[in-house]
Order: sequence, then structure tokens, then C-alpha cells
Amino acid sequence: MTTVAAAQWKRPESILVLVATVNDRYLLMERVSPVGFWQSVTGSLETDESPAHAAHRELVEETGIDALPVDLGYYTDFPIRDEWRHRYAPDVTSNREHVFAVTLPSEVPVELSPLEHRNFCWLSYRDARQQMSSPTNRAALDAYRKTAHPV
Repeated sequence: MTTVAAAQWKRPESILVLVATVNDRYLLMERVSPVGFWQSVTGSLETDESPAHAAHRELVEETGIDALPVDLGYYTDFPIRDEWRHRYAPDVTSNREHVFAVTLPSEVPVELSPLEHRNFCWLSYRDARQQMSSPTNRAALDAYRKTAHPV
């Protein structure tokens, strides 16, 4: 049996960054694996990294967009999927996801990280919500839209 040092365990804390435009369009990216998994910008916090720093770093790494995400002031705790549990310490079963957003004047070119994402699209709220694979991503989209684009 192989023992992994504590420093090698993935930190069970992450960020989600919604990328939106002022005219209510949303950026979604399809993960390389699993195929068909569509999401906003996401990523784990590195050791001693703040959620705000991670949000900016992941936004640049995953899209090439260099903007400062705004902390939406809440987080979601969710169970870690079985296929990803080996990355975490044995007693860790949930992840805390801090939610951020970036609002751009219009759709911009996106430079995907080919190791993480295979495709991207800009969608309307309704289409983005339907395409999102993660329930926490849909909840974040709904919360953001209520404040940014009240009906």
C-alpha cells in the first residue's frame, strides 16, 4: 500500500468563476474528462492561497481572460465525487466551493487550456443553465443573475 504525504493531498477548497457579459451571455467550457461535462471556470486552491487569488489565477489559466473576479460572498459545500476521492486525504469527503463572477462588456476570445477543456461557448442564461453539468454551477448562475439582471 502506498502512503501519500499530507503535502501531496489536494486541498478540499475550490473556486467557481462565472464569466458573464453585460448583455446576459455566459461562458461555458467542456472539460476534457469527463466528455460532455460543461462548467464555468473552476479550480482548487493551492496551499496558502486565498480564494480571491485562486479565482484570478484560474480565470487566466483556463481562459486567458485577465480580469479581477468579484467575490459573490458565499460558498457551497458538496460531496467529492468517487472518481476524484483518491486526490484527497482519506478522511476528506466534501469540498468547499467559493463563488466569484466577472462581468465583461461583451464576449471576448477565449484561450482554453487544452489539458483541461476541449471546447467553449457563450450562451444565453436559459441555454447556459440547461448546458451546465454541475448543480452548484446552476445555483451560482441563478444567484448571480438575480443580482446582475433582476427580472
